[in-house]
Amino acid sequence: MTSSGFAFTISSTNFDEDYRPADDTRLTTNFANLARGPDRRDNLRRTMRMIDHRFNALMHWDNPTGDRYAVTLQIVSAALRIGDDDAFPLIEMLHTVVTDRISGGCSDGMVGNNFSSYVRDYDFSVVLPGHRKAGGDATPDGFGDLHGNLFKQFVRSNAYRDRFRKAPVICLSVSSREVYHRTANVHPILGVEYRTGEGSTTDDYFAKMGMKVRYFMPPHGVAPLAFYHVGDLVSDYSNLELASTISTMETFQKIYRPEIYNANSVAAERYRPSLDYQDYSLTRIVYDREERSRLAIEQGRFAEETFIKPHGAALQRWSATAGH
Repeated sequence: MTSSGFAFTISSTNFDEDYRPADDTRLTTNFANLARGPDRRDNLRRTMRMIDHRFNALMHWDNPTGDRYAVTLQIVSAALRIGDDDAFPLIEMLHTVVTDRISGGCSDGMVGNNFSSYVRDYDFSVVLPGHRKAGGDATPDGFGDLHGNLFKQFVRSNAYRDRFRKAPVICLSVSSREVYHRTANVHPILGVEYRTGEGSTTDDYFAKMGMKVRYFMPPHGVAPLAFYHVGDLVSDYSNLELASTISTMETFQKIYRPEIYNANSVAAERYRPSLDYQDYSLTRIVYDREERSRLAIEQGRFAEETFIKPHGAALQRWSATAGH
């Protein structure tokens, strides 16, 4: 199989108070998890309000009342068709769009932000536990190679390049297994840079996707975020683009990891995040963190049965050459 046998397609869905997850959406995804249950509309409305408030606080100049901008989100769904088979839901990300209420203009924010992948669920919830149960250390040989090559192929595809001008930036929580050290480097939007001596398994995994990582604690934030990017994070993206991903993903993290991102104290100079931290505040947004962990395993098995098993041998042969 060659890359010419791949066909990527992209569709988009508005993420707003009327959003309902599609049948092929990973239900562990931040935005999908919020959009279910009896509180779904309140969850979504409050989430969008939090994002708007955070964006306006970051983009505060010429914005005296703190409500000049509105951020809207689109869920970008990428599917992969191999030959004549049905398309497999490969990746979901978020695309931010910023409206200036004074000028009436709309600007593209960041594409990426959240990152959802069934194949990543397969790697982390099926392959890695199986490897460790068998007595293996660290990660198995070639862990993440296929996923990384599929992601790079997608970003190089005409489907992506016809839609987006820049490479995606993925913004995630920092790892509770690492220690982060504050530096003297300060960016007006990204905030204070932190560094860590050793990369995490997630850092290594994203490296195979062609992405490196930097850690910044944004102004008025309480903990650093991990920004996975291609190229130069600071020079390649505008303040508006950077503010759009911070406001979106910090909001999600306040909901899902309040022990870290809604803590009542600011990260120290030498900082190790902890989900056992007790001094934090809760948002008024309802979610189920235990369900997310359980569903990750179920969805990893789904990827195994519907994508890996039918195409695994051919995908591995392609991946072995795609990485060179």
